Amino acid sequence: MDQSNRYADLSLTEEMLIAGGKHVLCAYIMKPKAGHGYVETAAHFAAESSTGTNVEVSTTDNFTRGVDALVYEVDEKNELMKIAYPIELFDRNIIDGRAMLASFLTLTIGNNQGMGDVEYAKMHDFYVPPAYLKLFDGPATTIKDLWRVLGRPVVDGGFIVGTIVKPKLGLRPEPFARACYDFWLGGDFIKNDEPQGNQLFSPFKETIRAVADAMRRAQDKTGEAKLFSANITADDHYEMLARGEFILETFAENADHVAFLVDGYVAGPAAITTARRNFPRQYLHYHRAGHGAVTSPQSKRGYTAFVLSKMARLQGASGIHTGTMGFGKMEGEAADRIMAFMITDDSADGPYFHQEWLGMNPTTPIISGGMNALRMPGFFANLGHSNLIMTAGGGSYGHIDGPAAGAKSLRQAEQCWKETADPLEFAKDHHEFARAFESFPHDADALFPGWRGPLGIAA
Repeated sequence: MDQSNRYADLSLTEEMLIAGGKHVLCAYIMKPKAGHGYVETAAHFAAESSTGTNVEVSTTDNFTRGVDALVYEVDEKNELMKIAYPIELFDRNIIDGRAMLASFLTLTIGNNQGMGDVEYAKMHDFYVPPAYLKLFDGPATTIKDLWRVLGRPVVDGGFIVGTIVKPKLGLRPEPFARACYDFWLGGDFIKNDEPQGNQLFSPFKETIRAVADAMRRAQDKTGEAKLFSANITADDHYEMLARGEFILETFAENADHVAFLVDGYVAGPAAITTARRNFPRQYLHYHRAGHGAVTSPQSKRGYTAFVLSKMARLQGASGIHTGTMGFGKMEGEAADRIMAFMITDDSADGPYFHQEWLGMNPTTPIISGGMNALRMPGFFANLGHSNLIMTAGGGSYGHIDGPAAGAKSLRQAEQCWKETADPLEFAKDHHEFARAFESFPHDADALFPGWRGPLGIAA
């Protein structure tokens, strides 16, 4: 059934819709299946996303037609489809009238992802008008709160050197805590990896007690504050609360040194909001485990990593993993840098829409996935700043002299970039950075051919 007369209005302009302030705008890359027209399929997509279905129904009235989602722009050659969703369509909390991300996702990537006339459709960007933006929680804490704990300036406080304890599974409580202590002798921040929780071989409470003790000892040894991101992800709201409360009780005087990590993709918006609303003073660390199922460039459905990050800021994530922009082991591109600007700046351009955040707190880019000191100068040069958290697991524990030296090599790599120094010349006077070349020779060969001669290393 062709529904384009009702669910498509190509006379609407984006400028008109943004000025009106009454619509969420979404940009999709969409391809119809063979035998289906582009505008007709787009209209069916909009109908299924809002007030319609695949047949006419007797219960539709004039008011219902007033909240139809409308296709307002198509570019069949580039497979681009833009849809305007009236903000009245989205569900609101009965307790406080606030917006919920679950409703946004239900409409914009709900049943339309499985329609029989759609070969594929993937959201690449969205725009939120001020009237809807103000209904989202946004972040309660930011990287400023971590800089404050570390005793740094709260403006341009700089690079937070972090890691993930490796192996990600298989360590009992004491070896895990010992690995934390060893890294903290040189670094700032440790996060639980996404599977780490309450395994039989590493009971949650025993592990948290051991890590809290390791933090105290590392702080005494170095005279520096340390940070830990503890995984409280669970299916059950009450389990998350129990984990969070136990962590705060156990870390006690160091409670503000603790972030709460939540796997926001697999556990969903409800888990993020549980942490955001029940622990508003803790840094909320959005881990995106599993997101590649829909965000990978190879996937033609779902939404992109850019969209995921923008949604995380709306929900209230203090920081979210943004990949390595093509400089690490995970899939990504250098152009992913726009993701970092979208979640940190108050005014930013996305692939299709400009977004004004109207003072909503920023979300920190957390860089993770195969990074080491050798890859970092290029990474920082691409991004243009170092106000972020990096969690280099192998880049720390894979360092030839151990995790503390690995942490120092990461810090020195930032210094090398800031000084715009030649990395090989810089390495001659910075031992831990120099040893990173020997620790990661494959990267060294790729990034700095002929490095062995200048550093006096035998071939």
